Amino acid sequence: MSYLATDVGGTFTDLVHYDTDSGRISVAKTLTTPDDPSRGVLNAITIGQEQGVISPDRIDRLVHGGTTVINAITERKGVKTALVTTAGFRDVLEIGRGNRPDLYNLHATSPAPFVPRRLRLEVRERMDTRGNVLAALELSDLDAVVAACLREGVAAVAIAFLNSYANPLHEEACANALRARLPGVAVTASHEISRQWREYERTSTTVLNAYVMPVVDRYFDRLETALASRGFRRPFFAMQSNGGMASFEWARLHPLSLIESGPAGGVSGAAAIGEWLDEPDVLYLDIGGTTAKCGVVHAGMPRLTTEYRLERTRTRPGYPVQMPVVDIVEIGAGGGSIAWFDDGGALRVGPGSAGASPGPACYGFGGVEPTVTDAKLITGVLDAATFADGSLRLDQNAAVRAMESIATRLGTTVGAAANAVIRIAEANMLNALKLVTIQRGHDPRDLTLVASGGGGPMHAARLARELGVRRVVIPPYPGVFSAWGMLVSAPRRDLKRTRLQAAGAEAITMGRAMFADMRHEAAEYFGAGPEDLRHVHAVEMRYRGQEHTVSVTCHPDEWNEHALLAAFHEAHEQSYTFRLESAAAEVVSFHLRAELITPRPTLVAPDAAPEANTPSARTRSVDHGAAGRQASALYQRKSLAPGFRALGPALIEEPSSTTVVLPGQSVTMDSRGLLVIEEQE
Repeated sequence: MSYLATDVGGTFTDLVHYDTDSGRISVAKTLTTPDDPSRGVLNAITIGQEQGVISPDRIDRLVHGGTTVINAITERKGVKTALVTTAGFRDVLEIGRGNRPDLYNLHATSPAPFVPRRLRLEVRERMDTRGNVLAALELSDLDAVVAACLREGVAAVAIAFLNSYANPLHEEACANALRARLPGVAVTASHEISRQWREYERTSTTVLNAYVMPVVDRYFDRLETALASRGFRRPFFAMQSNGGMASFEWARLHPLSLIESGPAGGVSGAAAIGEWLDEPDVLYLDIGGTTAKCGVVHAGMPRLTTEYRLERTRTRPGYPVQMPVVDIVEIGAGGGSIAWFDDGGALRVGPGSAGASPGPACYGFGGVEPTVTDAKLITGVLDAATFADGSLRLDQNAAVRAMESIATRLGTTVGAAANAVIRIAEANMLNALKLVTIQRGHDPRDLTLVASGGGGPMHAARLARELGVRRVVIPPYPGVFSAWGMLVSAPRRDLKRTRLQAAGAEAITMGRAMFADMRHEAAEYFGAGPEDLRHVHAVEMRYRGQEHTVSVTCHPDEWNEHALLAAFHEAHEQSYTFRLESAAAEVVSFHLRAELITPRPTLVAPDAAPEANTPSARTRSVDHGAAGRQASALYQRKSLAPGFRALGPALIEEPSSTTVVLPGQSVTMDSRGLLVIEEQE
């Protein structure tokens, strides 16, 4: 049998095929088709079938990830959505929070809600924070709700009642009634998405889920139909933002769980690499054509956040998403990032991107603006003839023409301008890496950097040197690593319950009972026994009077009051640099991560090549910036085998990327075919 994963990115659509019998991996890469991403998926599958590596009747697992959800939200291409909420709370969605990301910006504004006020509808009901009914649900109020939805042509309804996280009884009744009376309208109740407190965040999450549900449903319909026509069998899986996968059926009802689908696959892959290297703490970097993404794997697990905010900037609070999302920092810095001058005359790179169409100037598809890829071609890192294994011949002259506008403005040469573009792009990437390490309480010097994407191996060595990272690891097929990471992920559910309780014996007793209920719910979801599931238990805690929480991982059977508090103090100090052992602590939420234990791919060392450990006979002149232009040894990765070692400067080419080894560094290939870059002592 075999596994197949596809990842739709902003520029490219990637495919990875894994044969379980031989352990061999095959890949394909094609340009993304933004008008209908499923066409790009099928194009990639066609390439695989033409190579003779994909046989639909042998595919045991097909995993899909991509940008459908986040694109629908950021481009405002969701459906007309209504909100049904508790009487008196229709404006929670617009009021949001009083805190501002930029404290001294008096002109900051809150983001416009996705539901206009006329479609924020109220019904009478009330629960208290313990889930006790204070006022029964008035089902007669739904008459006005149904009439408004029909009159306005609403395609989706979000239901978010106050305190329904503690008791969803009223939401369940409301959802059942609206589904019966509004056939064809997508209905999302908040308890189906989040069982956590904070009415604004929970309402925002529910609205966004409803907003994209019909879009994702139609997309999956097209994709499933197309896959079935090619002979692929169900079930199909979607990559979730929490680092696990779920069936298409579940993802249709919880589409917001796919908001960071592609990047989450890469972080899962980095965790697997760290496990094989016996490195539980890993820094992950993925540089693609449009963006650079980075995250941290701590103690063998990707760091998650439930405080994800879509479209957040330094001056805008963004839209909260109250679902577990791999903690990723993403910036507009990739191979297609465009270099430009701001109003003050400063050179900038990104966030605007040439994307897949027209692409960088050197692609020859009509692009005329200078990009990072053009700069890498000019400096000699990329080769016009061998780029993408020769499938796309780059135009050196077009890259030079595009970069001349930067050189003229700077009063320098085209080569110096290209280096300036690269350094500014790398400065942006460096800031992002510091955000997920230093500002999260992690010392980069204790981490191993796993770099992927088409651009990751080209920038990783310099970024690691500036951060002080011990070593850089470049996995095989780095340009399709997110898709490969989807194959090593497991089916997963994250269950979270808010129950505010002083830390102590009573909280421990309550937590054990709550975790037992959640484990039972997870077992029912997977249709599996306890022996088939892997559980991770975490508790969110804070000092009394605080707003923020920190997560503490510990098994309920090993709990006692002293151990729980000690773990909390340590976690708090790591995140915020201080502890208050004399202060009272309290438990806020209980979080269960349940994974179905399934077989997963591993890396197989490449076949030995006779020339693997001999010096390269070829060199290429490469401008290494401050180190100047130097003759750099040139290797083809497919010809290397475990035991290979070389000193920088060097380039290692493969179809999906080029690895740069700087002067003063060494590179080796380990037993799994991983390239490991380290500073020479």
